[in-house]
Amino acid sequence: MEKSCPECGEKIIGRTDKKFCSDYCRNAFHNNANKDSSKIIRNTNNLLRKNYRILEELNPSGKTSVSRSKLLSRGFDFEFFTSIYTTKTGNRYFFIYDQGYLPLENDFYALVKRN
Repeated sequence: MEKSCPECGEKIIGRTDKKFCSDYCRNAFHNNANKDSSKIIRNTNNLLRKNYRILEELNPSGKTSVSRSKLLSRGFDFEFFTSIYTTKTGNRYFFIYDQGYLPLENDFYALVKRN
């Protein structure tokens, strides 16, 4: 029984357990299967990635404070984060993966990195 490539339909030559005719077809098949299925998921991931890069850039030492206007001027969007951590004292840290921020007084934010 001849097997055909699931990506292009070409005849597969080689090992009996081979599934694709080439590396190009294998990569194309998996890229198509794993791409973000909808526009909203892709846009949300892009915004999270942008927020993460901004926090990482402004917080190279792992702990600092920065003004709200500085975050906004770089395009930070406060509506997109991955988790909230509430301390025993009631402080709420907003995290984008391992980079986080804590709202302080006078429109300042403490930037932290979770280890």
